[in-house]
Amino acid sequence: MPQPDAPDGADARRLDALLEQVATQDRDAFEALYQQSGGRLFAICLRLLRDRGEAEDVLQEVFVTVWHKASRFDPGKASAMTWLSMLARNRSIDRLRAAPPRALDDVSIAEELPDGDLQPAQLAERNDEDARLQDCMQALEPRRRSLIRAAFLDGASHDELARRLATPLGTVKSWIRRGLTQLRVCLEP
Repeated sequence: MPQPDAPDGADARRLDALLEQVATQDRDAFEALYQQSGGRLFAICLRLLRDRGEAEDVLQEVFVTVWHKASRFDPGKASAMTWLSMLARNRSIDRLRAAPPRALDDVSIAEELPDGDLQPAQLAERNDEDARLQDCMQALEPRRRSLIRAAFLDGASHDELARRLATPLGTVKSWIRRGLTQLRVCLEP
């Protein structure tokens, strides 16, 4: 069974073909490309920008670029997902660089702001929480663990995961829901 964390060979070839069709201004292929890759690209943007609105704006810019420059894609150099991911990453970095530095209007405010570094007790608590989460994730069945990671860390939609696994959508949703329930029970104090 293919892992949902990365596209399998058939998915990668399908994305390559869709991107080549987008180069011919095929709107249906463009919509399908968005449906199959938008979640992962949004996750990249969000991870770098840490602001949902900014990530949505950058994702839109990425797909405008894809529409206009899909003919530059060369499947001999990289897969479609690699090319798309690079566009999302580079566009996100450009957005970060273009953002004006955040200045404080009043220097006295700076004294009231936390320094951003965690205090030793806070750091220890966060490490304990991270360790508990990792232990609970490892306790999950591998399929549920993979699906939860793909859905919540990679931004894959339930539909996309169902297609990747050739499994009914309701089944995928049930696996994820049961995995989240197990995590909640495991993490309860």
